[in-house]
Amino acid sequence: MKYISTRGHAPQLGFEEVVLAGLASDGGLYVPESIPAFSLPEIASFAPLSYRELAMRIMSPFIGDALSKDELTRIIDGAYDSFRHTAIAPLAQLDTNEWILELFHGPTLAFKDFALQFLGRLVDHLLIRRDERVVVLGATSGDTGSAALAGCRGRDRMQSFILFPHGRVSEVQRRQMTTMTDANIHNIALEGTFDDCQDVVKTLFADAEFRSKHHLVAVNSINWARILAQVVYYFYAALRLGAPAKAVSFCVPTGNFGDIFAGYIARQMGLPIHRLIIATNRNDILARCLHTGTYSMEGVTPTLSPSMDIQISSNFERLLFDLYGRDAARLATLMADFRTHRSFTLEAQPLADLRRLFDALAVDDVATQATMRTVYEQTGQLLDPHTAVGVAAARACHQAASVPIVTLATAHPAKFPDAVRGACRVHPALPSHLSDLFERAERYDVLKHDLALIKQFIEAHKQ
Repeated sequence: MKYISTRGHAPQLGFEEVVLAGLASDGGLYVPESIPAFSLPEIASFAPLSYRELAMRIMSPFIGDALSKDELTRIIDGAYDSFRHTAIAPLAQLDTNEWILELFHGPTLAFKDFALQFLGRLVDHLLIRRDERVVVLGATSGDTGSAALAGCRGRDRMQSFILFPHGRVSEVQRRQMTTMTDANIHNIALEGTFDDCQDVVKTLFADAEFRSKHHLVAVNSINWARILAQVVYYFYAALRLGAPAKAVSFCVPTGNFGDIFAGYIARQMGLPIHRLIIATNRNDILARCLHTGTYSMEGVTPTLSPSMDIQISSNFERLLFDLYGRDAARLATLMADFRTHRSFTLEAQPLADLRRLFDALAVDDVATQATMRTVYEQTGQLLDPHTAVGVAAARACHQAASVPIVTLATAHPAKFPDAVRGACRVHPALPSHLSDLFERAERYDVLKHDLALIKQFIEAHKQ
């Protein structure tokens, strides 16, 4: 399996090199040269498999000979041993043919654990084999940071630096990051938005000298291995609900487009997905693009669902690459225009293809709270605000009553206690392994949005 850049000027790489590179050297994102596909009988044969066994079958074609079967098995087993539900990704029913996929049973209570518990072990394995050390660098709007640090903590070949927007994540999200005080963990609270954090990370990866000197590795969903690990749970959920004999729809609360892009890859691999619904909050660049054809930045507005308070959806570039017929030159021009003008308009055919594959809806805070309250009153199920955005969008957009609709439950409600309490008058308790979170000491540094200052910080704290 070879991987190519969406912008066409970076070298083709194998899986191992792509994992350690993250962002392509031309500023693009790596994607598989071709998408391996399964026949419907093959997909049907996956139904009896456990989550770990299914992960082996789905990931193996993308990894090729970069890992032996035994190596991949050990990494997958280690990644999901820390999950606190035997099903790993259980389904919960809300109504007739309406489900949520609980992706919050990992160590940091968010869907990011599926990818980052895998990625941390994968990178560590590759570094030991290559006898190398790296600087792990990422930006987070809330959940990626703690999940990335949990996957990397205590690994002496990785120095991990996570940037998060100061004052714009929930207190639980912040404490999950800042109470990890391992020597290789460094939290940076950036004075700015998540988009500022993400821009710093992309700029540092584009700085060839700095990137090479410190051997930067990406943990954001710009790293292909993140997307790959998330493809698995689409197959797992669909198989539980009757696929491939029955098609299934998915609604995904998303800001950076990585989680729903994994669903798109599952569909390209042959999984019969009827519809993919993009659920966003007030920061609705993706919904506006689908409805108007124009991808245009606006200011970031703080909401009850802060992990989606994003206006630049990095992984959308991967989808655009396919929508434009994998024409890297056209895409590079499009992305250069966006960086200059903060806006571009899709051509007629790519827009038609986007609308054929996806629906989208923006859900405001009032509707989010109403959904949380209604679901709790009707089912006793507490939803975090991001999942509530997804359920609201699913109920508004899903028209095929005979097709099961699955909303991805991306975080445990205890990560957003204020929002849950405000909507449902119930305080969601943290699980026992985090019950003392508010008593733990925190360690983090607040920095201005200054690239030179951040580079100095990394150089000073890299051991």
